[in-house]
Amino acid sequence: MPAHVPDGVTELGDGIARGGGPVGVDVYFDYQCPFCKQFELTTGPTLDGLVEDRMITLVHHPVAFLDAASTDRYSSRASSASGCAADQGRFAEYTYALFAAQPPEGGPGLPDDELARLGESVGVTEPAFGICVRRHTYLDWAAYVTAVAIRQGVNATPTVYVEGVSVPANTQMIVAAVASLSPGPR
Repeated sequence: MPAHVPDGVTELGDGIARGGGPVGVDVYFDYQCPFCKQFELTTGPTLDGLVEDRMITLVHHPVAFLDAASTDRYSSRASSASGCAADQGRFAEYTYALFAAQPPEGGPGLPDDELARLGESVGVTEPAFGICVRRHTYLDWAAYVTAVAIRQGVNATPTVYVEGVSVPANTQMIVAAVASLSPGPR
C-alpha cells in the first residue's frame, strides 16, 4: 500500500469505491485512452444511475498504462489529480471533466495548472486541491493502482469486471450482467 491514498479507496487501496449496492463492478481506465473517454462519456451515466439506485458498488481503477505515450507522464499525473478530487468528494465529476478535456494520445498532457482549473469547473474550490495536484501527492498511488491491475491480469483499457467476471465494455452487456446478479425477482 502506498504511503498516501485518497479518500474512498477500496480495502486493497487500488481503486475509488462509490455506492453500496450488492453487485461489484470494477472499471479499469486510463485518462489518456481515447476508448476510455468514449466508454466513460457513454456508459458512465448508466453506471452512475446504478450506483444511485443502490444496485452496484462501482470501483474506478485509474491506471497509468499510457505514460510512455505522452511526453510528461500524463496518465500518472491525471490519476494523481483524481485522487485529489476524491479527497474533496468530487471524484466522479472530476473524472468526467478529465475525459471531456482529454489531450491527444502521444503528446503532452494537460499541465498541472489546467488539472487544478478542471477541479474548479466541477466545484472544487478549496486551495488544498490545487496544492495536492501540483505536488503530485498521489503519484505513488497511481503507480500502485497500475501495478495491482497488471498483477490481476488487466492489460488493456477500458476493462470491466462484474463480480470478478470480465464483461465487454458495453453498456448493455454490463447492465445485463448486473441484472443477472441482482437480488430479488428477475
